[in-house]
Amino acid sequence: MKFISGSTLKISFLAVLLLLFQGLIAQELNCTVTVNADQVSQTNQQVFTTLERSLSDFVNKTRWTRRQVKENERLNCRIFITVTAFESSRFEANIQLQSSRPVFNTSYETPVFNYKDDQFNFQYIEFQPLVFNENVFNSNLVGVISYYVYIMLGLDADTFQLEGGTDHFKKAQAIVTQAQGSSFAGWGQTASDNRTRFQLVDNLLSNTFREYRIAMYNYHRKGLDVLADNNSTGKQIIAGSLRLFETLIQRRPNAFLIQTFFDAKAEEIQNIFSDGPKVDIVQLKETLNKVAPFYASTWNQIKY
Repeated sequence: MKFISGSTLKISFLAVLLLLFQGLIAQELNCTVTVNADQVSQTNQQVFTTLERSLSDFVNKTRWTRRQVKENERLNCRIFITVTAFESSRFEANIQLQSSRPVFNTSYETPVFNYKDDQFNFQYIEFQPLVFNENVFNSNLVGVISYYVYIMLGLDADTFQLEGGTDHFKKAQAIVTQAQGSSFAGWGQTASDNRTRFQLVDNLLSNTFREYRIAMYNYHRKGLDVLADNNSTGKQIIAGSLRLFETLIQRRPNAFLIQTFFDAKAEEIQNIFSDGPKVDIVQLKETLNKVAPFYASTWNQIKY
């Protein structure tokens, strides 16, 4: 009869514990990546399928932070890449990003970020490994994706803790600094439409736009998260958080971040205030039309 030593048993037991522990800890993102190449006249579509699969693995399997994240705590997001032109290893595309987070005591996922970037050109050779190195910028594909991962992680953190996303935004800012030495578009400090990656993260970290981050926290943590238990209080807090943007537009009338907020939230705001306990809809609409007139047709649908 063959006996197993105590040390062997101990090693086996530790190995089982390690496997169980790894099962409890997940990477930070639960992200669906879609690459659409319908606009490209390309007989062989395999490169786009490979790109989609590689990006999905890259986003979901990279350790973006040192945080220990459980499976149910992963950030839910979607990345849509639409390829508009392709030649050899050069891609012209746009990228749209959406992220959401759960609302306490409900099955509802609230949208946090819904953003489209039209300045997304990159080089990619099929089966090329995608690796993020925070000290080196050597791929616009990896750089743009990594930048937006940190933006989404930062915005998500801001909804749970006041200015909780600062460290993530600083990571995104570091990518911008490295990328500005490249020839790729979208990283510069100036643009005709004032919507570059530099400007997005610069605004998020600037005290000039601090009301945006306060509103993100109040709207989600103090407002949405209490709706299930106290609908009236939650709605009042959400309405109050929207008034914070009035202060911001007095200082920066065309604040980029305000449109970013309402691109994600307009439909949700309409739904929140079209049902349940009554709030001052007249004042609410005045505020919304003042801070987000580009969604006037949506605000007109708020009725009670």
